[in-house]
Amino acid sequence: MNLDSFEKLYVHELKDLYSAESQLLAALPEMAKAATDACLRTAFEQHLAQTRAHIKRLDQIFASLDYSPKGSKCAGMEGLVEEGKHMMSAEAAPEVRDAGLIAAAQRVEHYEMAGYGTACAFAEMLGRHEDSDLLRATLEEEGATDRELTTIAWRIVNPRAREAVA
Repeated sequence: MNLDSFEKLYVHELKDLYSAESQLLAALPEMAKAATDACLRTAFEQHLAQTRAHIKRLDQIFASLDYSPKGSKCAGMEGLVEEGKHMMSAEAAPEVRDAGLIAAAQRVEHYEMAGYGTACAFAEMLGRHEDSDLLRATLEEEGATDRELTTIAWRIVNPRAREAVA
């Protein structure tokens, strides 16, 4: 896509987010399966449901823009998903692997928050307030997921990982 306007840059950012969410949709079931802690597994499963809703919101925005969400691959998410796969297959005590899965998942959340924050700002600059509301809702959910993962890490997974013997 030729980025010859701010609107096209906005669409480019949305396509990147769409690709990122689609990749995450495929990765989250694997992460949930790899998690041994029940709270962590539940958090991944809940985020999978949220990710489906995030894609639906992006679909709404693309329909109003008359652009297809397809055609772009988010290289950043591809790398983050690959890091998560390495963690899932790492030789480690299950408790340590769970702590690593949280670290990988939080990298994903931070990446998504950066993308949604940017897209939300772009939508506001373009006067696309409905888009901004949808993007802000997703941004808030990504932040809540990050905070939940932090809580699980501090209260459950990291203390267990520290005590684990491989």
